Amino acid sequence: MRPILLFGDPRLETKNPPVVEFGRALEGLLEDLFETAWNAPGLGLAAPQVGVNLALAVVDLSVGRDPSARVVLANPTVVSASQTAVVEEGCLSFPGLFVNLTRPRRLVVRAADETGRMRQVTGEGLMAQALCHELDHLRGVLLLHHLGRVRRGLLLRKIARLRRTGRWRVGGVPGALPRGRAGVCG
Repeated sequence: MRPILLFGDPRLETKNPPVVEFGRALEGLLEDLFETAWNAPGLGLAAPQVGVNLALAVVDLSVGRDPSARVVLANPTVVSASQTAVVEEGCLSFPGLFVNLTRPRRLVVRAADETGRMRQVTGEGLMAQALCHELDHLRGVLLLHHLGRVRRGLLLRKIARLRRTGRWRVGGVPGALPRGRAGVCG
């Protein structure tokens, strides 16, 4: 498990180079990403959220209960997106904060798996939302970047209050989200 970086850490908004080494070289980092996400608990996690600036993310809607639900996304690109829905979404780098966003209902992504083999992943509903969220992280796009000026200002004021009270420490803290919230992504 690794500490999750919180909003305010510049590594979250940094460009992420592609993964070039696969297989054994990636195993430890992937296991850390899954374990960290599950412990938070979250549906996914991007490598930049643990301070590793690589185009790498994981998604697991089962939160560790079903090994076949693990999805590795290395160097992902969007193939297609269709329909949209307004969904409630949280982020492990914004613990305890949730916003309503418009996300695709269906998303098709092309990405390499842990071995470097390219594959296509199709997500609908919550899976599409989780894929979209993790791909945002790999581009340095955070929840607040999707908000208008007023909503962004409200979120930033809430974070400032949390910082003043010592409940928001930039630089990484273990995830601390309420359990059972749908739409919590990495």
